Amino acid sequence: MRVSVVTLFPGFFEGPLETSIVGRAIDGGLVEVDIIDLRVYGVGNHRQVDDAPFGGGPGMVLMAEPLASALEPLSGSHRVLMTPAGRPMDQSTLDRWAGQNHVTFVCGRYEGVDERVVEKLIDEEASLGDFVLAGGEVAAAAAIEGIARLLPGALGNPDSSQTESFRDGLLEEPQYTRPSAFKDWEVPEVLLSGDHSRIAAWRQAKRIERTRQRRPDLYAAWLRAQDEPDGDS
Repeated sequence: MRVSVVTLFPGFFEGPLETSIVGRAIDGGLVEVDIIDLRVYGVGNHRQVDDAPFGGGPGMVLMAEPLASALEPLSGSHRVLMTPAGRPMDQSTLDRWAGQNHVTFVCGRYEGVDERVVEKLIDEEASLGDFVLAGGEVAAAAAIEGIARLLPGALGNPDSSQTESFRDGLLEEPQYTRPSAFKDWEVPEVLLSGDHSRIAAWRQAKRIERTRQRRPDLYAAWLRAQDEPDGDS
């Protein structure tokens, strides 16, 4: 697939795009990432990209003309504005984006972008959560990593992405590795038993318990999906 990013700070992405799963996915031809410098499309000799808001108020607003010029060649892609006003991303969001042929992330900055761009040129608004960052670059980098690891061939074990948190509405179970005893900290006996049915039952029970304790909102949604009444299981 192809991912494009429209940003005022293209250098921000150098490290994230060269690291770990994302770097391997790019090197392996699983995903192509284009970083588009919005300043190139700025207006006038000074490449202006922002201006004061109509009606007054603090801060600056990204102008419509540079954004429209940058997005025009990307009209066939699914265009996502990264903004705190967007719907918080979750695993289903990344699954959906990973199924697209071409996704464009527009990184908001300052007080936001001219609303005419949002209305006419943006297909979806998304955020990392209910908090404010300096811009959309961090959210875009997170989305790229989340997408890249879902692409066939990106992970060493293709089952990894199907057994992790949020896949069936629950958090992932606790994980342990060698040695089986460290100081006086022991690995649960069931994981050393070789009894695969017991291990599977233990893992499911721990997923339910962990979700109930740490994410009661997810647990309540999971209970509803099981068509069970609220309460412990």
